[in-house]
Amino acid sequence: MMGDTYDTIIVGAGPVGLAAAVELKRIGHRVLVVDKGGLVQSLIDYPTNMEFFSTPDLLEIGGYPFATRNYKPRREEAIDYYRRVAFREELSLALYETARELGGERNAFALTTDKRTIACRHVVLAVGFFDIPNRLGVPGGDLGKVVHYYKEPYAYTGQDVLVVGAKNSAAKAALDCLRNGARVSMVVRSADIGESVKYWIRPDLKNRIAEGAIRAWFNAEVERIGQDTVTIRTPVGPVDIPNDIVLAMTGYRPDFDLLDRFGVTFKDDTTRTPIFDSTTMETERGGLFLAGTVCGGLNTSRWFIENGRFHAEAIARYLSD
Repeated sequence: MMGDTYDTIIVGAGPVGLAAAVELKRIGHRVLVVDKGGLVQSLIDYPTNMEFFSTPDLLEIGGYPFATRNYKPRREEAIDYYRRVAFREELSLALYETARELGGERNAFALTTDKRTIACRHVVLAVGFFDIPNRLGVPGGDLGKVVHYYKEPYAYTGQDVLVVGAKNSAAKAALDCLRNGARVSMVVRSADIGESVKYWIRPDLKNRIAEGAIRAWFNAEVERIGQDTVTIRTPVGPVDIPNDIVLAMTGYRPDFDLLDRFGVTFKDDTTRTPIFDSTTMETERGGLFLAGTVCGGLNTSRWFIENGRFHAEAIARYLSD
């Protein structure tokens, strides 16, 4: 059964979803924000004490100043900031409620969740990508010791830790674990640490590898994960190493199953880029809009908080007209 009707339902309670809710509420829309997790769940899943690469002014939404003593804010400050904005704006939140299907059409949508069916005129998908990790796809890849969300190094002290990947998250995890007493190895598919790794992290990691503090295999991949070992496929053949923990920092992807069920269409390219109007953010399904990193498909580095927040303004501007 359907209860109240909303002007717009936003799926995703991350920073961009909250920005959209604020902007749409300000043009008079009755808005509901639905999320299968908690408020800004993606930030909750970030590493403890993580420092943003963006300055606070680039993370602001709704015109609310992001006050911090630091040049670049930390994860905990951002979580608190977005919570304060959501409460100050008195946004209607349906947290820990999973969106399943979208029936109907523009002005007469029926959004089905795991708890109910809700009527609305428009829908904004701001679902991000951080909730679905890219799995290793190897024997043993589903063992409990394989971790896709790195939080902090303390549990890995005295352990044999293999870090898979060579971008920012992998580089920081490797250095953190090394400096907190772990025996760290890395597996890197390319011939070197990625050029995209931040300029103050990359030389630190390369120097630790050069001095032998971190053992790294380049042009290599994980072949098999056992209870106490990992087999690495290297240019000179397979290598077995002792292992207690695998930190699989292999990236994340949008929920394409959800996008398919909601009727989003895609370009015929390798990144599965959704098709939408870049001026209005409306998809080919009338009344359904995209916002934030989900707009880039598998190219998850194209959109982020500091530029995705402007999608909210574009949607509100279009719907107000």
